[in-house]
Amino acid sequence: MVKTMEWRQEGLVLLDQTKLPQSVQYITCKDYRRVCQAIQKLEVRGAPALGAAAAFAMVLAFTATVQTTADIKGPYLAAKEEICAARPTAVNLSWGANLMYAAAQKLAAAGTPVPELAVRLTKLAQQIYDADIATNKKMGAYGAAILPAESVVLTHCNAGALATCGWGTALGVIRSAYALGKIKMVFSDETRPLLQGARLTAWELLADGIPVTTITDGMAAWTMAQKGVNVVITGADRIAANGDAANKIGTFGVALAARHFHVPFYIAAPASTFDFNLASGREIPIEERAPEEVRSVQGVPVAPSHVPVFNPAFDVTPAELISGIITEYGVLRPPFAASIKNLQQQVLKEAHSQWKV
Repeated sequence: MVKTMEWRQEGLVLLDQTKLPQSVQYITCKDYRRVCQAIQKLEVRGAPALGAAAAFAMVLAFTATVQTTADIKGPYLAAKEEICAARPTAVNLSWGANLMYAAAQKLAAAGTPVPELAVRLTKLAQQIYDADIATNKKMGAYGAAILPAESVVLTHCNAGALATCGWGTALGVIRSAYALGKIKMVFSDETRPLLQGARLTAWELLADGIPVTTITDGMAAWTMAQKGVNVVITGADRIAANGDAANKIGTFGVALAARHFHVPFYIAAPASTFDFNLASGREIPIEERAPEEVRSVQGVPVAPSHVPVFNPAFDVTPAELISGIITEYGVLRPPFAASIKNLQQQVLKEAHSQWKV
């Protein structure tokens, strides 16, 4: 299983996902602004991976900005806001940064010396990284249990080990189900404009020996009609309190096709992807990216150079199209307002004991 990031003495080492599948290259981020750049350029991507990357970026930011504990409410806070702004839609990014900042405040209030504070923050970031892998394996087990025998799965974008710290969310479910002998075929949407499904999901599954067939996004509905697709699983970047879920652009259309063909549509996402403060998906900020991503494919022009482009990175799938949300706490079912409220209570109950600094 591929490793997306690793904390080393020299900094945060990231697998450069923009180079896959042609080559496997790594980037060493020695300061937090280089991590922000990697996030913006999609060198590291995927909601859970962004949460961990943000945590390690906060370690780098602490080293760069904090000389005395007074700096925590000044330069360190400014660095946190800079990290959170790197990509606006994926809530895990701000979740990781805010968790680290709250820990720094708590330790400073307890009189922890700055050198010791830096060591303990580094340990917390590593804990966030390790916890994500454990979380994904729990999700995988819950998800595999509800998949049918001889599953023909359609997935969109990449929600695998590359999008997390390991194992994956949607692909974590597929990996766990494959280990149980339940996967017949996976269809991976190519996921325009940046081809995460074709470049990353297909690469991951082939490496693990899991049967996969890549299709263009426009083939998804016809593939459901012709190829016996009996379940759809995607990840998510932010889930509102009512169950509306933002994910990579094109997911909404896949969910509509799944509803037409009576195929269950599942989302796999950790509790950190839920934004309990947003009432519905209408409040989720949607990132719009550069038009050149649509006008060209890996630097090769495919459209007139000056044609106007609408390039939202995400869309929002309404809760009524979602059959269930697979989390590390189990599978949430409609009505989502109630099941997500119960999830929030579980998360709050465990919050004080889970993250130890």
